[in-house]
Order: sequence, then C-alpha cells, then structure tokens
Amino acid sequence: MNALQGKHIVLGICGGIAAYKSVTLLRLLIKAGAEVQVVITPAGKEFITPVTLSALSHKPVVSEFFTANTGEWHSHVDLGLWADCMVIAPATASTIGKMAHGIADNMLVTTYLSAKSPVFVAPAMDLDMMRHPSTQANLALLASYGNHIIEPASGYLASGLEGKGRMEEPENIVSHLESYFSRTCDLSGKKVLITAGPTYEKIDPVRFIGNYSSGKMGYALAEECASRGAEVTLVSGPVSVKATHPGINTVPVESAREMLAESEKVFSHSDIAIMCAAVADYAPANPSDHKIKREHQDVPVITLVKNPDIAATLGAEKRDNQRLVGFALETDNEAVNAAEKLRKKNLDMIVLNSMRDKGAGFGVDTNKVAIFKADGDCVDVPLKSKSEVAVDIVNEIVKSL
Repeated sequence: MNALQGKHIVLGICGGIAAYKSVTLLRLLIKAGAEVQVVITPAGKEFITPVTLSALSHKPVVSEFFTANTGEWHSHVDLGLWADCMVIAPATASTIGKMAHGIADNMLVTTYLSAKSPVFVAPAMDLDMMRHPSTQANLALLASYGNHIIEPASGYLASGLEGKGRMEEPENIVSHLESYFSRTCDLSGKKVLITAGPTYEKIDPVRFIGNYSSGKMGYALAEECASRGAEVTLVSGPVSVKATHPGINTVPVESAREMLAESEKVFSHSDIAIMCAAVADYAPANPSDHKIKREHQDVPVITLVKNPDIAATLGAEKRDNQRLVGFALETDNEAVNAAEKLRKKNLDMIVLNSMRDKGAGFGVDTNKVAIFKADGDCVDVPLKSKSEVAVDIVNEIVKSL
C-alpha cells in the first residue's frame, strides 16, 4: 500500500508564482490516496483560484477564518488535530517569517500553530530573498522547532535571475512525504532506552560538577524513535527541554550513579539503547551535606572518584539481539578515540561529535556527526538541525536490526 494512502494532509499555499506547482502537488497527493484540505493565504488566491483547488481536492478551500455570507467558522484547531501532516508549498519569505515568530494573522499560520503533526516547508522565492540572513535565520528557527525544510532547487527564477529559490518539484515533495510515512512504523513494538543531558555531581547542596549539555540531541532521538512506533524510556539528567510524544516515558535523574541505576532497570528488556547523555567522568568523594562557607574555612580540597561508565557497563551485559549505541565528544584524535571506545565498550555503533566543528556539540540546535559502526563502516552526517541528525542516526540503527 502507498505510504500516503488514507493520510490526512493540510496543504498550505502562499502567494508566490510557484503556486501553480501546488496544483500538480495536490493532484499527486490525491492520486497517492491522501485526503487533502487546502488552506490558502489571501495573496495565494491571486495566483491560483480556489475553484481549481476545490475541484481537485473535493473539499471547499479554506482561506478566511469564517465564510462571509454564512458566518461559518473555520476552526484552525480542528484542522490541526485532523491532519497527519501539514505541507506548506510554496512557502514565501513572509509566511516563513510569520511561522517562525508566531504572527498568527491569517488562517494558514494559525493552522500551523495548531498543528500537532509533522510540518513540511517548501520555500520558494527569489535568490536574494532566499539567501538573506533574515530568511536563513527564520528557516533555521523553524528547523529547530522540528519542522522539515524541503530545500529549494537552483534554476531559472521568475525574476529572470538564476539561482537557488525554485520550489522543489511536486514529485520530489511527495517522495519526501512517502519516505517520512514509510518509516513511521519501522520501530513498532521495539523498546528503546535513551540517556540524555548532563549529570550533576554534588559538591554540597548548592554546588556541583557538571557540563554544558542541553539534552537537545537525546530528546530529539527520543522524539524520533517514538514517532516511529517505539516505546521509549528517556533517562534524563537536569535539562530545560521537555519530551512531547506520548510514547516517551521520561525518568529524571541527577547523578551518574542514579542514571546507571535507572538504565539498568530497563536495559535487560530493551531492544535498543542509545547512550547520548554527557555523563560526568568524576564525582566528589565526600560531598558536604551543608553549604561550604567561604568565610569560615580555607579553600576546600575536593577529592574526586571515578563515576561508573554507563555505556561500558551495559555493553558487558548486552545480548546479541540488542543494539547499543554510544556517543563520543572529542577535541583531538577524534576518529581514533571514537573507534577505541566502540571496541572497548562493546558497542554496535558510536556517534562522534568534534568540538572543532562549528555548530556542533553542546548548547546549539544543530549538529554534525560521524557514525562509526562495529563492522568498520562510517557514515558522515553534515551539519543539520538536531532533529534531522536524529533521523539519520535512527535510520542507521534500523538498518542494523
């Protein structure tokens, strides 16, 4: 069966010359078995008529918040709940900016803000608008929210110029959607353990040893696994991000020893374990039960002890039918160090971050990684949003099952 068969798709159309391609996109979606509701901006109607779109979709086209002659209210909330995905094609610079900053002044943007399903954005504009820093920043912001950006192609533009800004061809947009939906159940029935965030090792009740991990990569992996049908246990250190998918059970911890204890509880009945947390290597040997006061004593000497290696501990317990994935953040001899960790910890693959790669590592919304496998293969993933990198990592795990 086609991956789009029976899917509910909201097709958003903005006011750009590429709107003529939306007719073909709509026809292809209907042909693939999808049920499509078109939401068009007022400017979009200057380029393509609602009559054409309604004839193809077999549904009235939604543009305004209510129908003027009847007063019928069009609920953006209901549309957001109905949709299995939302596709905005073409997405103009204006709408992209409104989406990025929550400016809900038309039906399309309010529907986007109400959407509970994946959102695919296919930009279309002139090359100068496309490469303007504000447009690039808005697209990066949308990607950081978890939206899927379908990059425009290069070619001849309506302005007479030639460059990047052509909306991707409808056939390729449909392929993006088919690829997404075809993988949404490939982890169905699997139990996945993921660790995320930093660990805090107490010095006293108000101070700790920790690191700069935001947990964003681990949470992106949890969301991706859950969206593909997995039952996810997310053992998380202290972070500000939240898991949103109902298939994720978040277990909060603070220290490395707590993280190990919670991980061991679920590892034996997990099919996959992804050790994404930035676990502190050391902890104070004798944390104080009261705040260490600067005024009343000399500078304290903090004796450190090694924390348990969670990945290595689970690696020693791993069965042949389990997959164990580690992470390595390195500053030098990256590939050599990652390969050594892969071998010593009995991992099936290890994801390497280099602190020398701009836009990768702690505290940012993007990542650039290399995935080393036990069979010697290596997959390089270029700089992308962490949600997109999560897709690539999970794809490699699925291949190994």
